[in-house]
Amino acid sequence: MTDQDKNQGQTTRAELDALREQIDRVDTAIQKLISERAHIAQQVAIAKGVELTAIDFYRPEREAQVLRGVVERNSGPLTNEEIVRLFREIMSACLAQEEPLKIGYLGPEGTFTQTAVFKHFGHSVKALSFGTIDEVFHEVEAGAADFGIVPIENSTEGAVNHTLDLFLTSPLKICGEVELGIRQHLLGNMGSLENIARICSHPQSLAQCRGWLKEYLPETELVEVSSNAEGARRARDESGTAAIAGDAAAEVYGLQKLVADIEDSPDNTTRFLVIGRDLFPSSGDDKTSLLISTRDTDDSGALHALLTPLADNRVNLTRIESRPSRRRNWHYVFFVDIDGHADDANVAVALAYLQSRADLFRVLGSYPKAIL
Repeated sequence: MTDQDKNQGQTTRAELDALREQIDRVDTAIQKLISERAHIAQQVAIAKGVELTAIDFYRPEREAQVLRGVVERNSGPLTNEEIVRLFREIMSACLAQEEPLKIGYLGPEGTFTQTAVFKHFGHSVKALSFGTIDEVFHEVEAGAADFGIVPIENSTEGAVNHTLDLFLTSPLKICGEVELGIRQHLLGNMGSLENIARICSHPQSLAQCRGWLKEYLPETELVEVSSNAEGARRARDESGTAAIAGDAAAEVYGLQKLVADIEDSPDNTTRFLVIGRDLFPSSGDDKTSLLISTRDTDDSGALHALLTPLADNRVNLTRIESRPSRRRNWHYVFFVDIDGHADDANVAVALAYLQSRADLFRVLGSYPKAIL
């Protein structure tokens, strides 16, 4: 090595040391600012009253506004997804100083719904696992959970009808939505695909991987179970059993990824709803969900006439699903999503007209649109 090479190496080390010192200074400043934010959050709690609980401080409309600002200010190199995730965790930790929010979800541990909990609320919450969607609704209604997260639709397999049906009798409101990209993996502890006797997974996940399974494992028994996590548990405990599930289940149950990303659609996404007991003010970029039915389903054009005020008031209808009303045979209710908040002037006019003409009319919730 020449003297020039030695000098170049010493210069490089000196430059690295200088960069590391800069990082240390930035880290110190970041930590100081986070602590300052947490102190301010404490002052907010004091101003509101010492008798209040965590749910009284959680404002989804305010959180959505903060995160949209984070995206608008982001100039890189971190992606919008990464910077939003970091700020969610900061807000989650600040909110949880006195008492963490209790969030019910469709368990067990390792499901996509649990992942949706952490994506929306951060990790400084108490995630409560329940065995069915019905239980999530019940525990939020009873106050045992502050909020719940339930699946509502998948981009390739459509609506989760059971969730829709529960809104027919539940007083709960929709307080938010979460969109989660779904990556399905074939998980197991066997050395080869030839050693797989059966594959356990939730029916939705089996359907989302239908093409891959038909091509690569056409003779393998497919077993429907209550959740992907339950399939992963069986794959851990049973010889010859594999599972289809995500990264969280692989980590929780100690399984290997035999084949990654086997979903048929690369943009496979599931939408989840945040359910709670209250309605919240506008965030400035919202969605409203309605439950409606016509007075006479035999009247030609009844649904069209009912929905006409939306178009007349320039309200965009983004989704509509029909379900049996359970009142009488061949009578249906409609679940409708529209752009805007129920308090927006044009939306309020349209909803007032709609309510006057509908047999059944309920605002299920006005809530911030999903952020990333």
